[in-house]
Amino acid sequence: MFTTDGNKSIIGAYGNWATSLVSDPPELSFRHTKWTNLDQWRQRALEKTKELVSVPIVKKGSLGITLKASYEYDGLLVEELQWQLPYGNPTRAILLKPKDASGSLPAVLGLHDHGGQKYFGKRKITKTSDELHPMIVDHQKDSYSGLAWANELAKRGYVVMVHDTFTFGSRRVKYGDVDGITWGHCMVGDKTDQNPEDPQNIKIYNEWAAEHEHIMSKSLFCGGTTWPGVTLLEDQIALDILCDRSDVDEEKVGCCGLSGGGLRTDYLGGLDHRIQCAISVGFMSTWNDFLLNKSFTHTWMTYVPLLPKFLDFPEVLGLRVPLPTMVMSNNEDQLYALPEMKKADTILREVYKKAGASDRYSGKFYPGGHKFDTAMQDDAFKWFDKWLK
Repeated sequence: MFTTDGNKSIIGAYGNWATSLVSDPPELSFRHTKWTNLDQWRQRALEKTKELVSVPIVKKGSLGITLKASYEYDGLLVEELQWQLPYGNPTRAILLKPKDASGSLPAVLGLHDHGGQKYFGKRKITKTSDELHPMIVDHQKDSYSGLAWANELAKRGYVVMVHDTFTFGSRRVKYGDVDGITWGHCMVGDKTDQNPEDPQNIKIYNEWAAEHEHIMSKSLFCGGTTWPGVTLLEDQIALDILCDRSDVDEEKVGCCGLSGGGLRTDYLGGLDHRIQCAISVGFMSTWNDFLLNKSFTHTWMTYVPLLPKFLDFPEVLGLRVPLPTMVMSNNEDQLYALPEMKKADTILREVYKKAGASDRYSGKFYPGGHKFDTAMQDDAFKWFDKWLK
């Protein structure tokens, strides 16, 4: 195991004891010698993981999918979509594809990041006009080499859809709808509902939303679900919509995302095997890394109570074996301890090797901090081309 300084950890001297509570490999790890049949293991592991993730049961009914606008931009056909889940504000999405495309195309569900910016969702990785919000310009520069990667992938012959997921963008919690709690200066956050695009108001809202996360997570636990469960539900509904389109080849669908989008890939790719090719960027380590070193650097969207007893974190994504999977990490990413990122890569390699599918897993490490830059995008897009075209 990895610790930052002997017996020290983010929970003090209790760290090493806490890590000893779970066996390595955990009970439902495919690495465990007791598991020899891939299908039997996967069925049991999926059942337990789905039980603990606890996706809420909702009556979907008619989602009222609406085309709000359609136009061309930078060689792409852009569709602005909206649908209504049984709870919360309408979901807004952007769909991109080559403007002259015909027939059914391979498709990718683009999963936007967290980035501490909950005011924005789909806009973080798309571009639909020459005018971008200055905060999006900065975000894409810092995280994506200044590119809207969803657009870049669509130009290669894909249908790419990016939707706002739970508590982001159009699905965000509005300050004016919250009752009973305030946080000092963030009380002025109600201005974000009145003048929503003002950068200062967005900054205030994002600070407020960060403080609201632990409240949301506790409330979801009380409702019998988890944050990963709700996010997975919304991502699966978006996947339903994407796969049902006549211009999409539902046998050639992938997903990809950085950071919070990588986290969403880990759960969606691991638990929904309609995803034929999954690329997780900037979100892969071990439960021990979170326990000892880094839980405070990650959103509540990460954690499923009791799941570490049964699977290590990378093995959630490993539930998809032998389907093609790529994990992309950065050596200087301060959100994780490098030895634990390396261990996670080793775990996934062992899972794929035992399943006889070593050629379908790729784990890559890049120089630099937390990002999905042009070099990484190029490798990711080639991986999609290999398995989806």
